[in-house]
Amino acid sequence: MPDETDETDATDEPGAPTPPELFTWEFAADPYPAYAWLREHRPVHRTELPSGVDAWLVTRYADARQALAEPRLSKNPLHHSESAHAKGRVGIPGERKADLMTHLLNIDPPDHTRLRRLVAKAFTPRRVAEFAPRVQELTDRLIDGFAERGEADLIHEFAFPLPIYAICDMLGVPAEDQDDFRDWAGMMLRHGGAPRGGVARSVKKMRNYLAELIHRKRADLGDDLISGLIRASDHGEHLTEGEAAAMAFILLFAGFETTVNLIGNGTYALLRNPGQRTRLHKALEEGDTTLLATGVEELLRYDGPVEIATWRFATEPIDLGGRRIATGDPVLVVLAAADRDPERFADPDLLDLSRRDNQHLGYGHGIHYCVGAPLARLEARTAIGTLLRRLPDLRLAAEPTDLRWRGGLIMRGLRTLPVEFTPVRTETVSTM
Repeated sequence: MPDETDETDATDEPGAPTPPELFTWEFAADPYPAYAWLREHRPVHRTELPSGVDAWLVTRYADARQALAEPRLSKNPLHHSESAHAKGRVGIPGERKADLMTHLLNIDPPDHTRLRRLVAKAFTPRRVAEFAPRVQELTDRLIDGFAERGEADLIHEFAFPLPIYAICDMLGVPAEDQDDFRDWAGMMLRHGGAPRGGVARSVKKMRNYLAELIHRKRADLGDDLISGLIRASDHGEHLTEGEAAAMAFILLFAGFETTVNLIGNGTYALLRNPGQRTRLHKALEEGDTTLLATGVEELLRYDGPVEIATWRFATEPIDLGGRRIATGDPVLVVLAAADRDPERFADPDLLDLSRRDNQHLGYGHGIHYCVGAPLARLEARTAIGTLLRRLPDLRLAAEPTDLRWRGGLIMRGLRTLPVEFTPVRTETVSTM
């Protein structure tokens, strides 16, 4: 067994291949060749992140599934080793100062089990199905807002507002306050290139608003998620107001950005693969939604919204992919690399909307599997299906090389997605 502190790769020997450069703007545009190199040569690779933190990148599918389900890899940043912590920070800018640490992405059992049980009640198949008409209404009204122009930026005018309004509805944020949430969320969505102070201020504003909203809802409970969290607390589940605010915050932060990227990346992938897009449009015209369902799963695998799973920290030495991970070391599971592993997926770089054997890791694996995945899938199916039906000649209005991807470590998404199409007259009054 290698020594716990041994960081030497076999490929570090003289004459070994040189690793590709990671986390550049060129890498962000297309990280898949670099990830293919890592899968082959350094499947568990230690590197310095742009923040200055040293972390292990896990890129093979089998190792990724093992790491995602490994109980010795804690989600709690308090397990981050002091020596590594001194070099940089982890987490959401402003999160620690805002006392929003107690949420599903940062805790382990038994607290994780307790909080997840409460939140999961909002995302049952029945509750999500009941929400489907509202998602369709939001989708149609957003398309109405640009359909007559014949052009749009599908990120800012469609993929971004749809999930933020939807999750606000589910949480119980009043309609008159939802534009504020859109502004705060927009700042966090741009945090890869925005000043950290601005992000922290947006987090603080959202935190303060949620705390106030929880106080107000105690006197007027409804059928929304925040009211459900309050009821659970009042019936002995021991959910503090701080935990409730943190839970609402992370559902907003993680729940909307993943869906923005799923809709944006997915639509872009279809525009770049016209044969697959034509297959899907034809199926929808014939009233067959089967290909849409399998297609969304394939879009999650092919160029999913979460490039790298959120932070994990070794609570004791762990052997993973032939490497020894030391206590306190950060581990980052690269979902984008694992989901294109040829050892698991046939023709992994090929977009195949009818792919059946598709146990991708787009929403994680194990106890931290994304609790909001059912809602995100509903929003993606509704958004992409409605776009193709209503704007059948949708086409990219920019060269792919001119598009820019947002910076940041965890999420993968386009900054803009300019499109053109034949203008369509609408009769719906476009109000939210």
